[in-house]
Amino acid sequence: MSHFAAEMKRNGLGGDNAVPLLIGGATTSRAHTALKIAPNYDGPVVYVPDASRAVGVVTRLLSIEMRDDYVAEIAADYEKARAQHASKKGVALVPLAAARANAAKLDYAPVRPKMLGVTVLKNLDLAEIAKYIDWTPFFQTWDLTGRFPAILDDATVGEAARNVFRDAQAMLGQIIEAQLSNPWLTANAVFGLFPVTRENEDIAFVGADGTALMTWHGLRQQQERPDGKPQQSLADFVAPTGDYAGAFAVTAGLGIESKLAEFEAQHDDYRAIMLKSLADRLAEAAAEWLHREVRTRYWGYAAGEALDSEALIAEKYIGIRPAPGYPACPDHTAKGGLFGLLDAEANAGMGLTESFAMTPAASVAGFYLAHPEARYFAISKIDRDQLEDWARRAQYSIPEASKWLAPLL
Repeated sequence: MSHFAAEMKRNGLGGDNAVPLLIGGATTSRAHTALKIAPNYDGPVVYVPDASRAVGVVTRLLSIEMRDDYVAEIAADYEKARAQHASKKGVALVPLAAARANAAKLDYAPVRPKMLGVTVLKNLDLAEIAKYIDWTPFFQTWDLTGRFPAILDDATVGEAARNVFRDAQAMLGQIIEAQLSNPWLTANAVFGLFPVTRENEDIAFVGADGTALMTWHGLRQQQERPDGKPQQSLADFVAPTGDYAGAFAVTAGLGIESKLAEFEAQHDDYRAIMLKSLADRLAEAAAEWLHREVRTRYWGYAAGEALDSEALIAEKYIGIRPAPGYPACPDHTAKGGLFGLLDAEANAGMGLTESFAMTPAASVAGFYLAHPEARYFAISKIDRDQLEDWARRAQYSIPEASKWLAPLL
């Protein structure tokens, strides 16, 4: 995103009549926008935390009366955020060699998957997938804060939450009912389970003939840790030899454009946003459903698992599914190898943009790790030595590596 902002400036989109740049998504924040993105562009850069606010933001940016004051307000807010960040004590980093020496030492007995290789699942049953929806993030899309179902009875936002939830349930029913005749959207999935080997932060997925199909080039924490706490890498949850791992890609946004165009032709922004938000929830629910299927059936390392929806949302199961772009796996380029490994375009109808954003937008992709001690964590900063090491392993030039890992530098 920082690179994109710089490219907008280089191509003359800034200046007096600048094209605004709106930043949003699960891996963005106000602080990241102020510190890393806005300084690269001489036009308005606005962090929009959810889709429901986009209309209001654009209205102010287009308004002759409101634009200048609004842009000045945003600039002042970002300057305040940068000043607050500068006043904080910097993160102390250790050399990469020392971080590797302090890696977690985790022994376990790997379980061979019942089914190795790639499995394709098309036209998923939306009624079944909907049972796995986590509704709490849905309300955040509408700027309603609180956990579901308690938010429905909240003294402040309860009425609004009940109204939007009622409308969501009605539309979800329409989506499910239409699946067999004139679908509003289609959900597909593809996943693969493979033998893997590990060296430092790299996890190599191996084919039947023993050759590496793709290598996931990971990263390791370099910030100082309390005594007895390791500098973690996701690769630590994989045995050096004899282990297995998986990859997956799911989407619930195939064919959605037709229905969105219908709503937009009717100037019905509310239903268009509702459909997009439900597609996002169905994609996340499909990822949850698929992970359960993998744990209990296809891999089978948790064949006796019996967890209710609340336990699934709380991630009480064994294993994790880290996704590229999130704190434990902040490298978005990992999606390139993952999509190639699964042939996600042919098998699920999914694609990647040149900046590794997934299409359709309502999509989820990541990896499966089965170690019983596997947990999520954050890689917040890396030092120059790890940047150079990652660039060598991933076969990027230092400038290319710096572009992709810019938020960590």
